[in-house]
Amino acid sequence: MSQEAASRPQGHPVQAVARRPRLGYEDRFTLLVLLGGLPGILVSLAFLWQWQQPPHVRFTVFLLLLLPWLLISLAARDRVVRSLQTLSNILGGLREGDFSMRGRALKPDDALGEVMAEVNQLADLLHSQRLGAVEATALLRRVMEVIEVAIFTFDPSGRLRFVNRAGQQLLGGDEVSLLGQKADTLGLSPCLEGLGDRTLDLRFPASNGRWGVSTTVFREEGMPHHLVAIQDLTRALREEEIATWKRLVRVLGHELNNSLAPIKSIAGSVQTLVRREPRPSDWEEDALRGLEIISSRADSLSRFMSHYARLAKLPPPVLAPLDLPQLVRRIATLDTRLQVIVEEGPPLELRADGDQLEQVLINLIRNAVDASLETGGEVRIRWEVEAESAALCILDEGLGIANPDNLFVPFFTTKPGGSGIGLVLCRQIAEAHGGSLSLANRTDGARGCEALLRLPLL
Repeated sequence: MSQEAASRPQGHPVQAVARRPRLGYEDRFTLLVLLGGLPGILVSLAFLWQWQQPPHVRFTVFLLLLLPWLLISLAARDRVVRSLQTLSNILGGLREGDFSMRGRALKPDDALGEVMAEVNQLADLLHSQRLGAVEATALLRRVMEVIEVAIFTFDPSGRLRFVNRAGQQLLGGDEVSLLGQKADTLGLSPCLEGLGDRTLDLRFPASNGRWGVSTTVFREEGMPHHLVAIQDLTRALREEEIATWKRLVRVLGHELNNSLAPIKSIAGSVQTLVRREPRPSDWEEDALRGLEIISSRADSLSRFMSHYARLAKLPPPVLAPLDLPQLVRRIATLDTRLQVIVEEGPPLELRADGDQLEQVLINLIRNAVDASLETGGEVRIRWEVEAESAALCILDEGLGIANPDNLFVPFFTTKPGGSGIGLVLCRQIAEAHGGSLSLANRTDGARGCEALLRLPLL
C-alpha cells in the first residue's frame, strides 16, 4: 500500500484522478513545428514594436509573417499525416489479405522512400507466400479427395472438422451432414484412444472388416487436434492370401508332379510287363525294381508332406529364462564333422523357448559346417549386445550365397536330399520370439556367409 493510500482516512471513497488527455501524434508534430518557428515570430514582434510606423502598418506586417508560419506548419502536418495514413492503409490491407495496394515510389535515399520500399517488398513477399499457400492447400485438398485412404480431423472436443471423399463414402454421408458430429456418434471413438499405427476391427455403414488406423496429433491455433487415417486391410490381406495360396499350390504341384510322374510311368511299365505273354525270364526282377522305385518316390513324397506339416504347425514359443552362451557352447559340440570355434562374449540371459532356439542353432551350424567342408574353412560363433537386443553371428568360410533371393522361399534348396524348410523354420522361430534372422555374404573381406540372429533382451 502506498503512503498516500495509507494516510487517507478510512471510510472515504477514493476519488479517481482525471488524467489529462495526451495529444495525438499529429497535434504533437504540429506543436513542434509551431514551436520551431515561434522564436522567429517573437523576434519579428520585437522589431515591429520598435518600428516607427503607424499601428495598422505594423499589424499588417505581423499578419504577413504569421499567416505563412501557420500555413507552412499545417502543410508539414498534412504531408506527414498523409504519408502515415498511406502506410496504415497498406498495412491494413496486408492484414486483411489484400496485397494489391502499394506505396508510391520515392527517392531511394529518402527515409520515407526507404520505408515505402520495404513495405512494398513486404507486400510482394506476403503475396507470393499467400499464393503458394493457396496453391499448396488446393493441391493437398485434391490429393485428399483422390486417395483411397479415409482422412478425418477432430478438434479438442472430439467433433469432426474435416473429412475427404473416401471418408464420406466410408461413413455413408456427405460433408455437410458429417461435419460437427462427435467421434462416438460416427463410430470413430476407438481411433482417438491411442496414437500411432494399429489394426482395429471396425463396423461402418458402408463396410465392415479389419482396418489399418494411423492417429497423430497436430496443433491449430495452439489447440491439439487429431488426424486419423483409416485404410481397408481386407483387400490387401485377401490379395496377399491369394498370392500365398498360389505360391503354395505352385510348390505343392511341383513336388507332387516330381513324385507322381515317375510313379505313374513305372507303374505303367510294370503293368505292361505283367500282362505280357509269354513273360520274359527276368520279369520278376524288373517288377521288383519298379516297385522299389515306386516305394522310394512314395517315401519321398511322404517326407515332403511331413516337412510341410511341421512348418505349418509350429507351436508358439514357451518363454523362460535362458542362458544364451551356455546354449551356444553346448550346440557347438554336437556337429563332430568340424570343430566350431566359439568366440566368448558378454553373459546374456534371454526369455526364450530353449527347444526352439536349439533347433535354430542346430540348423544354422549344420549349414555353416556343410559350406566350410566344401572349402576346408572354419566356422566361428560370436555374440554381443546391441541396444536392447542380443546379436548372435555364425560365420563360415564356404563359397558364399549365389542366389540370396531364394534363401527363405519354402521348399527351395540347393542341397541333394534337402527339404528346403530349414531356414524358413529358423526365421519363423526368430520372428515368433520378436527377433529376426538374416543371411548374407560376409563383408569383412573373407569368403563365406554370415548368419545373424537377433533376439530381444529381458
